[in-house]
Amino acid sequence: MNQKDQRDYITIEDEDGEEKQFAVEALFDMEDKTYAFLRSVKNKNDLYVMQVQDDEDGQFLVSIKDDREKDMVLDAYEIAVDANPAD
Repeated sequence: MNQKDQRDYITIEDEDGEEKQFAVEALFDMEDKTYAFLRSVKNKNDLYVMQVQDDEDGQFLVSIKDDREKDMVLDAYEIAVDANPAD
């Protein structure tokens, strides 16, 4: 397996109790928050941005409700990737 194929995978239970698997495409820190970029294993075109939060039991994911915040994170990530392209 080459470097490009190595991914972390997580399983998330949605609001209906259905488990879905995602590849962790990237973790990104911005303004004292951490965000996860997740791609659906089932539908590779579905990319989600979620905030990673910590509590005494560990880390968990929270959906971003504010469209401005989501756009800001996506724009900052795009700038970071453009400035440091992968080999």
